[in-house]
Amino acid sequence: MFVKRYGAGSRVIFGLHGWGGDHRTFLPIARKLPTDFALHGADLPGYGRSPAPARWNVEAVVEQIVATIRRTEAEALTLVGHCSGAIFAYLAAERLGARIARLVLLDPYAYVPWYFKIFLFGEIGRRAYFASFANPVGRRITNALLSLGVKTESDMTRSFAEVDHWVTYRYLQMLGELEPKIVFRPLPCRIALIYGEHTFADVKRSIDFFARVWPEAERFELKGAAHLPLTEATEQLRSILFAETKPAPVGAGERR
Repeated sequence: MFVKRYGAGSRVIFGLHGWGGDHRTFLPIARKLPTDFALHGADLPGYGRSPAPARWNVEAVVEQIVATIRRTEAEALTLVGHCSGAIFAYLAAERLGARIARLVLLDPYAYVPWYFKIFLFGEIGRRAYFASFANPVGRRITNALLSLGVKTESDMTRSFAEVDHWVTYRYLQMLGELEPKIVFRPLPCRIALIYGEHTFADVKRSIDFFARVWPEAERFELKGAAHLPLTEATEQLRSILFAETKPAPVGAGERR
């Protein structure tokens, strides 16, 4: 896996981007790293500058993530997964044990929402995906439809202008196949659940689900942010990840 390293501090954050992203997802926080931190932004297998996985299944992807993290110098690090990258972050943390000091799920989905599952209905679904994300006009329409459910001016489909769409579609298929099988279990590390105030309802439901699985998890709501908190609430997120301040977490099970 390709990993872009920022900073040289001893406190390491390892970031996994979401669907359609790459290591540049973490640039907003990488630009202002405290001196005692280092940030490793990865391209998931098949994305960006990372070669495709040995096999197109979740197991192969997680194997590569785990092997890459084991090669880092940090004995205990913070693992951050954004959007669907949160699922891969959890699966990697489950295997890495004490190597992960803190797991951060950033605006995560615990499942594939219905508005993405429609793209998994055979050939019709595949064609619908390419019409919606591989076409500039389709991306504008899709962005407008996605924006109906959130209060944001961000372009949520912008990153899809540069991706290999066969890769993004493969990831969607993998997540769809994983959903009925995955079981979330307690972990030995600290856990933080972070979400945008105006994010999708399915993300907020996922946060509630994760809070029940991990009642000890810290829970943070980013004011004014939707589904792209790295760009929409950069300073709030920095204060949580870098512990420059100690914002009060939202109580487990409480919704704002």
